[in-house]
Amino acid sequence: MTTTPPDRRVLLASAPNMRDLGGIPVADGAVRAGLLYRSASLAKLDEADEAVFEALDIATVYDLRTAAERKDAPDRVADSIRSVWLDVVADSQDNVAAQIPTLLTDPAALEDMLGDGRADGYLADANRKFVSLPSALAAYRSFYLDLIDEHRTGAALVHCTTGKDRTGWAATSFLLLLGANEDDVRADYLETNTDLAPALKPMLATLEAKGVRTELLDPILGVRDSYLDAALDELRIRYGTIENYALDGLGLTDLQIGELRRRFTESV
Repeated sequence: MTTTPPDRRVLLASAPNMRDLGGIPVADGAVRAGLLYRSASLAKLDEADEAVFEALDIATVYDLRTAAERKDAPDRVADSIRSVWLDVVADSQDNVAAQIPTLLTDPAALEDMLGDGRADGYLADANRKFVSLPSALAAYRSFYLDLIDEHRTGAALVHCTTGKDRTGWAATSFLLLLGANEDDVRADYLETNTDLAPALKPMLATLEAKGVRTELLDPILGVRDSYLDAALDELRIRYGTIENYALDGLGLTDLQIGELRRRFTESV
């Protein structure tokens, strides 16, 4: 007998690709609902959607973007919400995941970088670097240490610009550490293709009117199995298991991993 998975989406017009990571099955139960959300940029968050944030008790936002991304499109959140900046790709400013906003304004650069099928290779490489880049290891270590900080209260949200690559690895590693199976993790990862698409339609129409070949954008505005596979392959090559990634890559302890699981999972 099959069951219909819960709808974890939070449908906000001004903050697309937002969903709760709760409800996903893990080894001993499920991820607790209402504790950690993922989304795209909060730069256009409006007053109505701010009220939703308040209702969800989101008190901490982890921003995985670069300094340039934050400067060009700062988060619009209430002063009461604590913002934690974790620049995942600080050691790799040419990382295509951080260049999406610039590429969208420069059709020539877009064609030069992504034409002739090069986009898949760039995104696969970007995802590998989320696992191995020193700045990425430092950022995700801080992310996990803050998640389990006994003084942190309320729910949390993690985001980058489109909420699919840097945020995708945050969600993937989080779910795997809690004991989710790879199929469920992959399903959450690929859900971005459905959840982000409606918000992109107006932008794509504008770019098309300017003569931009919008088909070039498909690989960078969505996610593919091959991108996740690249990150998981890097994980296995370097660390073997998700636990060893946390222990040897991020420098977490067994006690800290245990606390993460205690805080974010429940028996069902």
